[in-house]
Amino acid sequence: MKSGKLPGLFVALAVVYFMTSLGHFTHNAEFICEYPNLPASFTSARIYAAWVAITSVGLLGFLLIRKKWIATGLVLVAAYAVLGFDGLGHYALAPFEWHTRMANATILLEVVAAAFLLAATVYQLAVQLRRPTGI
Repeated sequence: MKSGKLPGLFVALAVVYFMTSLGHFTHNAEFICEYPNLPASFTSARIYAAWVAITSVGLLGFLLIRKKWIATGLVLVAAYAVLGFDGLGHYALAPFEWHTRMANATILLEVVAAAFLLAATVYQLAVQLRRPTGI
């Protein structure tokens, strides 16, 4: 990745996470009444705004990678992936059984996709940091 060109699998995992995150947030926003015990302050607009904020972290990471700030960009992509675990917070508000099948599916798919992206990002960061600096 020295040139800023990303491995295909890494890009594919990022796209899958992006799509599963969008799917979860869209389901959450459109079926907000089906998510038990959400605070009243949660509105569809706020849920979409949160998704945009989270996604901007990942987009900034990829932009920095493209601009050759590879390690910094990878750290931001890792942070973006870690944010995908936030969906598990639904289960702190209400048990798994209280959620609809679709809510559980979107939450869990997002978390699994985030885990794969995080693993790939940590690997890419390790490879990057082990490279000689070219003194």
